[in-house]
Amino acid sequence: MSLIGDKPTIGIAHVAYRFGDRMQARGIDLPFIEMRTREDFAARIGEIDVLLVSGYWNNALAPQAKRLKFIQSISAGVDQYDPAVLRAHGIRLASAAGGNANAVSEHAISLILAISRRLPEARDNQAKKFWRGMQGDFWKREDELGGKTLVVVGLGRIGGRLARLARAFGMHVIGLKRDPSTGAEGADEVHAIAKLHEVLPRADYVALCCPLTPETQGLIGAAEFGLMKRSAHLVNVARGKVVKEAELIAALNAGTIKSAALDCVEEEPLPESSPLWTMPSVFITPHTGGETCAYEDNVLDFLMENLGRLQRGEDVLLNQVV
Repeated sequence: MSLIGDKPTIGIAHVAYRFGDRMQARGIDLPFIEMRTREDFAARIGEIDVLLVSGYWNNALAPQAKRLKFIQSISAGVDQYDPAVLRAHGIRLASAAGGNANAVSEHAISLILAISRRLPEARDNQAKKFWRGMQGDFWKREDELGGKTLVVVGLGRIGGRLARLARAFGMHVIGLKRDPSTGAEGADEVHAIAKLHEVLPRADYVALCCPLTPETQGLIGAAEFGLMKRSAHLVNVARGKVVKEAELIAALNAGTIKSAALDCVEEEPLPESSPLWTMPSVFITPHTGGETCAYEDNVLDFLMENLGRLQRGEDVLLNQVV
């Protein structure tokens, strides 16, 4: 039995993404409502059959969503949704896992390259019109990736592609995943996440690519930094709460690790009062790892596939969560 009709009203709740434009350009003949603010979204949620949303979602809105049958999450992460609430209101949910795998993995390797080649420092010097001389101090000199070891925590679509990119630069890649028996995904070695403490001392770079779950929240803290080399770097393209931020700041100040490149932080936007802003050993991008000109089309591919499955009465969705 079909869960939705042939012409469901699509709700698009996002401050910037242009799903409506892309639907029209692709000839997707479905009515849609674009909501650019949380207030507008809350006011119009009762008019929607199918919802494209991520950060604007609030589980308390579910009782008002009388027509809502399906949420196609815009994001790969789905920790903002309460599955029990959705089930209670008959709302299906699918993630956008894989939709930004190319973008995030390329962002991660860009951060690694930026750290290695000291590009943030070069940009700062450019703004000051300062031509830095050659460095005799190895600690302050640019480096290369060949022969370095990268530990990738979370070897899914993003982590697997990052592993392949890193190996192209001659890095040795150690992947950590929940079930190593499912394959190495391009890594030279693959281990269970439970082996984290065993592999951290080998890492020159640690890249976090895992979802935020009860098991990964606070996964990286003082104990983990203490196992890493003083010359090691942390790269986070996962979620801010995978790292204990206060302990990261303490580790950087103490020189326990050399630097961090962060695309996500515990509180976003990062408060002006955060010391991370001005730490010379920190490179920050504002959670733009998944940004790409192809993003709307990638998510719309998921949406149209799942709409077809729902209209045919199929039980299993692409990237199904609920």
